[in-house]
Amino acid sequence: MIDFSQLDKIIHEKGRLSIMTLLASRAEPWAFQDLKSQLDMSDGNLITHLRSLDSAGYIEAHKLTGDGRPQTNYRLSSAGKSAFTGYLTILEKIVDMGR
Repeated sequence: MIDFSQLDKIIHEKGRLSIMTLLASRAEPWAFQDLKSQLDMSDGNLITHLRSLDSAGYIEAHKLTGDGRPQTNYRLSSAGKSAFTGYLTILEKIVDMGR
């Protein structure tokens, strides 16, 4: 039997799952504006989810300042990669059980 309590509640929320999926999809960091565009989220909604993921230690933020507007880039941390892999493993078990 699957222990559904093992589903990471931080990742399981739709917005945060979307962010984690994008961040896991490539090695390069994602700029805030690119995440916002891909996910069709408002600034406030996206930053709220990013803060939750950052508080959990799942993402790393790098602020770039230079010519023009400051930019913040995001990537999965080691803990985030591990948590996401574990989350996917549980989802795979759920899918297998439902087939």
